[in-house]
Amino acid sequence: MKIRIINKSKHPLPQYATPLSAGLDLRANIDTPITINPLQRCLVPTGLYMALPAGYEAQVRPRSGLAIKKGVTVLNSPGTIDADYRGEICVIMVNLSDTPFVIEDGERIAQMVIARHEQAEWEETDVLDETERGEGGFGHSGRN
Repeated sequence: MKIRIINKSKHPLPQYATPLSAGLDLRANIDTPITINPLQRCLVPTGLYMALPAGYEAQVRPRSGLAIKKGVTVLNSPGTIDADYRGEICVIMVNLSDTPFVIEDGERIAQMVIARHEQAEWEETDVLDETERGEGGFGHSGRN
């Protein structure tokens, strides 16, 4: 699939790390390092702008290495970029660790997955079909 993209950053376009990767790495595009203190959040620009085709979204997700090693993650995960959005792609980062974390220019901060989606048409009704699960919710299936 071809996606039109404008790269106003100082870095190469997002790339897949391996041939079977689902996510493209997003890099911070900043003039000076950003320090995120414990439990602080910030918006990190990427310098990228894109036009997704109708029926697609881009999901911004955490990088597992940053999450496990540093306790830094994407706050609204996954963040959704809609096909009609034309602004700069930015990443909402949060530091869940007990030590400050410094984001450097060009650092890989998140990954982006391009995904197809459907739009629902509501059909109002007074009754839903019965299932084995029924109204069973949070924890209904037990621990095993």
